[in-house]
Amino acid sequence: MEAMSNEGSSLTAPLIEEVQKEGLLESKLEEVDSISAHSSARKTSVFRTCFNVLNGLSGVGILSIPYALASGGWLSLILLFGIATAAFYSGLLIQRCMDADSTIRTYPDIGERAFGNIGRLVASIFMYIELYFVATGFLILEGDNLQNLFPSVEFEVGGLYVGGKQGFIIIVAIIILPSVWLDNLSLLSYVSASGVIASAIILGSIIWTGAFDGIGFQHKGTLINWEGIPTAVSLYAFCYCAHPVFPTLYTSMKKRHQFSNVLIVCFVLCTISYASMAIFGYLMFGPNVQSQITLNLPTEKLSSRVAIYTTLVNPIAKYALMVTPIVNATKTWFPSHCNKRFLSLLIGTTLVISTALVALAVPFFGSLMSLVGAFLSISASIILPCLCYLKISGIYQEFGCEMVSIWVIVLMGVTVVIFGTYTSVVDIVGHL
Repeated sequence: MEAMSNEGSSLTAPLIEEVQKEGLLESKLEEVDSISAHSSARKTSVFRTCFNVLNGLSGVGILSIPYALASGGWLSLILLFGIATAAFYSGLLIQRCMDADSTIRTYPDIGERAFGNIGRLVASIFMYIELYFVATGFLILEGDNLQNLFPSVEFEVGGLYVGGKQGFIIIVAIIILPSVWLDNLSLLSYVSASGVIASAIILGSIIWTGAFDGIGFQHKGTLINWEGIPTAVSLYAFCYCAHPVFPTLYTSMKKRHQFSNVLIVCFVLCTISYASMAIFGYLMFGPNVQSQITLNLPTEKLSSRVAIYTTLVNPIAKYALMVTPIVNATKTWFPSHCNKRFLSLLIGTTLVISTALVALAVPFFGSLMSLVGAFLSISASIILPCLCYLKISGIYQEFGCEMVSIWVIVLMGVTVVIFGTYTSVVDIVGHL
């Protein structure tokens, strides 16, 4: 499998790292954003690594965070901070796993070092399934926001009536399709690497709308809603799903001993950003806040349009970066004599069609991202790093505070997986 050409700086271009042995590619997921690949000769500074981690943690999850708070109530903010703390700690465990074995360079490598080929396979499966559903979520997000901008638009093709949202999903899929055929995604890389900037613009626009465009912050909200806690925790977890890219960022650093400090800064800044969006969004719209806060905004206001247009641009650029690792991994299943270019076109087109069909069949952004957060993000970002560290370090054989703490995190993660996944599936089925 060919490594993707990427000449851009690590500060602006996304990561698409080639994984050796089985030819699997590793990529950041979003609300998941990707960051640029580095050769061993091009080491990055602490600042660039900090930017890259921030970019990885900044994604479409920020749009759903007010809905998560509305689902769980004010006290669920404690769970947001708990998820952030657990995700930060699991990031440190990934660093320790890599320090224990210098041959580890990617996320699947950690799984293989801990549990052999099965570990590599499980880690890779979680990454690729999450990428697939995040790409699907992009299409749903585009359909929702375009319908919000043009509510009266309907489509009729050959006598067949197509609703506005469904029509927009199909149109966006057609627009995105050529980007999946590209061999060089460096141009899209620069656009998609603006996750930090996009999140800041959206947050600023939301606050401006509330403060100066007549909406205000008058809703008091609910202290706690027990029924909505699983949904809230699942969406909180979706915001912290950058861990599969941490190994590559760590190996790319000039000063690796500073990586823990980078994680502290990035997790604190991102958590402040997410908490701010959740609080302001909930105060603005209360229990009526939708799964994407942009759907609540008055479209006639300039600040609202800035937030909506920013929301619309990034997913179009990111879509190809999400599915390209899946395309390249799938190509390894075919004999080496097959035409790689034809396979790329075929697999890429199939993925676009399939994600569009899933988006049309399950057009529920909040419920789908809740499912991704509960089942995939918790597993890939918290449970797997903890289990791999226990195995690689060998501390599972020794009873102590560290072992107990890690097992507590694992058990909490498993609880979220069970209840969050169940709640999300029931919610999706109930909407069908």
